[in-house]
Amino acid sequence: MGEIEGSYRVLQTPGTRLGAQFNAGISTLEPGQSLSGNMVSGSKSHGRGLQIRVQGLDDSQEFFDMDVSFYSLCFLHSLLCALLISLQFGTQQAVWLEPTKPIVKQVRRPANTLFRLSVKFFPPDPGQLQEEYTRYLFSLQMKRDLMEGRLICTENTGALLASHLVQSEIGDYDDVADRDFLRMNKLLPYQEKVQERIMELHRRHLGQTPAESDFQILEIARKLEMYGVRFHPAADREGTKINLAVAHMGLQVFQGNTKINTFNWSKIRKLSFKRKRFLIKLHPEVHGPHQDTLEFMMASRDQCKIFWKICVEYHSFFRLFDQPQPKSKAILFTRGSSFRYSGRTQKQLVEYVRENGAKRTPYQRCVFPLHHAVYQKDYLFFSHDGSVVHYSVFKLFPFLLQRYPTDKAYFIAKEILTTERTYLKDLEVITVWFRSAVIKENAMPEGLMTLLFSNIDPIYEFHRGFLKELDQRLALWEGRSNAHVKGDYQRIGDVMLRNMGALKEFTSYLQKHDEVLTELEKASKRLKKLETVYKEFELQKVCYLPLNTFLLKPIQRLMHYKLILERLCKHYSPAHRDHDDCKEALKEVAEIATQLQSSLIRLENFQKLTELQRDLIGIENLTAPGREFIREGCLYKLTKKGLQQRMFFLFSDMLLYTSKGVTATNQFKVHGQLPLHGMIVSIQTLDHTSKVEMGKWIEDLNLAIDMAKKSQEKSSIFLDAGLTDRSSDEVSLEQESEDDMNSSRTSLDKQTHHRANTTMHVCWHRNTSVSMSDHSLAVENQLSGYLLRKFKNSNGWQKLWVVFTNFCLFFYKTHQDDFPLASLPLLGYTVSTPEESDSIHKEYVFKLQFKSHVYFFRAESEYTFERWMEVIKSAASTTVLRNSCCC
Repeated sequence: MGEIEGSYRVLQTPGTRLGAQFNAGISTLEPGQSLSGNMVSGSKSHGRGLQIRVQGLDDSQEFFDMDVSFYSLCFLHSLLCALLISLQFGTQQAVWLEPTKPIVKQVRRPANTLFRLSVKFFPPDPGQLQEEYTRYLFSLQMKRDLMEGRLICTENTGALLASHLVQSEIGDYDDVADRDFLRMNKLLPYQEKVQERIMELHRRHLGQTPAESDFQILEIARKLEMYGVRFHPAADREGTKINLAVAHMGLQVFQGNTKINTFNWSKIRKLSFKRKRFLIKLHPEVHGPHQDTLEFMMASRDQCKIFWKICVEYHSFFRLFDQPQPKSKAILFTRGSSFRYSGRTQKQLVEYVRENGAKRTPYQRCVFPLHHAVYQKDYLFFSHDGSVVHYSVFKLFPFLLQRYPTDKAYFIAKEILTTERTYLKDLEVITVWFRSAVIKENAMPEGLMTLLFSNIDPIYEFHRGFLKELDQRLALWEGRSNAHVKGDYQRIGDVMLRNMGALKEFTSYLQKHDEVLTELEKASKRLKKLETVYKEFELQKVCYLPLNTFLLKPIQRLMHYKLILERLCKHYSPAHRDHDDCKEALKEVAEIATQLQSSLIRLENFQKLTELQRDLIGIENLTAPGREFIREGCLYKLTKKGLQQRMFFLFSDMLLYTSKGVTATNQFKVHGQLPLHGMIVSIQTLDHTSKVEMGKWIEDLNLAIDMAKKSQEKSSIFLDAGLTDRSSDEVSLEQESEDDMNSSRTSLDKQTHHRANTTMHVCWHRNTSVSMSDHSLAVENQLSGYLLRKFKNSNGWQKLWVVFTNFCLFFYKTHQDDFPLASLPLLGYTVSTPEESDSIHKEYVFKLQFKSHVYFFRAESEYTFERWMEVIKSAASTTVLRNSCCC
């Protein structure tokens, strides 16, 4: 009767596994929960219940008075909904505490047993865990695994992980502080050997917050083969020593530290054990009907059962939709183990988070003194709700304490920091990435190299130092570093005044940008190798905007400083301690900005003309002297075949109209050019929405015609006569597309995807237009920062670093990433607050919508919410138009 002591049939429940491309959105905090004094007491003299010793993930140990089951460990209650993290006990083979079973039935002497808080389930991408505190605990687990030799990796990878751990603990690099910390804290078994490498890597993490350090640790760790692997020694049928492990995708077999086999859950039919034998039954189609059972020998029945139970839990958590029902007990006798997984499955967890989207208190590590709690004897009294939590609970779970600056000036200062991070990354596109590309191919003449990099390198170095100073000031303002430093640091004016004054030294460099841009364009036309490198570099992900756009950033950044300082001065009263410094800083930057304003207007126009020159086929010398770009947009041109969609480009001396087919390079073909001199504009009757957009075209056309009349030197650069106007014999769009598809493919095939978010392509697909004044306004309103994003039908929120520039949102995982993961062109989108039907019950959320495409974004404060709404409104169009034009 008892041949099989324990068996578990591996159900093939249809559904999405965590291992698939799926955002788990796992939350480890129950909505509305708090840890109050009637739930836990940490003093040995308090309470009459069982007392056990718990070691946290930071290796600190505390005593707690507990009830008889794991569910009564109330200081862990906020972790129970996920069961990603639980308690282990035992020295030889760690055993997980069963949550519903009394502790005394699992541990003979609970008071003498050390319980370790540990990660139980390892999802494939822990960076997608929704709660920041959970990610913090996971990073502590990685720290423990590194030190204990479980997370095996190369010495360089180990040093990189250690450098992020150092950044998380002590903040930015400091030689003395680093050496002291590494002397006092063991992070790697071979730490002395790689200490200098750890410090070198730590130096690169300037400005990285503890939360960002946690994210980087998890990103690196999850890619390692030994991530989350827990060995269970065994032997195969031949007696060869091997190690078994279980992961989200199935069972793994290791020989030493090398993985030699993986059995996915989809291949396994049944798991069972009999005494020391662990049995895996596979589906017949995997190995054939005569080799469907694999057998492994373990050291004892207990170890065999422990591993079997872990396999059952892993399969249930990651593969099943619903919580498995407990096995019914036999009346007279039993046949094998009745163990079944008793917690929520990953799928249930996601559904739970989605359906219970109540506000959660954000987690932030903080330092003393506490603003929202006061000490009284050995307890902490929280002023916001009066609940009492013992200090030992705070030590293990610091998310209970919160410290956020609320002054609007703080969020304005933070905007300076976040946009400075993006600005420095933009400078690196030129100083690091483009320099590397031209040096590798020896594509740029020495004179041009000197002109380009001698101008931008000093600016880059200055802003590296400025960013570090900004980050240090914000760290002090927030209280997240250098708690021992005394002084009033909740201000930014002194930092801005010092650095805006220093920027005056770079005025001569900035005035040379006109020459740099012009010479680079000339050389790329003259030198075939440079032109090739230039074009291929623009196809790289790091070059997320047209290359010469990055050369305008230093002058545009001055305008950003001016606007931000104006907001600070408007916010402060004249009596505020920071007002005078901000006012003087504004005066300094305004003086430089005024000197360079005319250069910026000229350079932005030149940049736009060169961008169009590359993206239009059939016209030369678009950058002719005196020519100004005015508007681009999609209109429907009246031909003999009816209305045909065309892309129009209005300049100060002519109007181009083009078509777009499926070309290898994603370019527009010029069909005709109309000189503005002597042009008369008339319109047909349109519906109301069309009139709004058409009014813009008529206004700009009349303005351009007047400019052409007044111009003393009429432009003589036109297209060939054969291209002047093809309206009489124009072919249909379908025929054009077919011709383009038959054209030869080139090395620029990638451009079809990469260049899809330029304004001309967005205007084409969304039937709208953009003027040069719109471009200038969008440049002024650049913004960066972390937002939570949610799709219309998604389960949870995803934290992303978001950059707004050039009418587009660019999405990164963190601000340290070199290139965006995705982008969202905003032309044609509407921005609003969510409606009741959207069921978004969160603060500071705005909604973006274009037809059926809906996105929700959540900001951290009222100020940042208003700023995102403001800048997006400057780029998004409130109407989607279908226009007609007769010229």
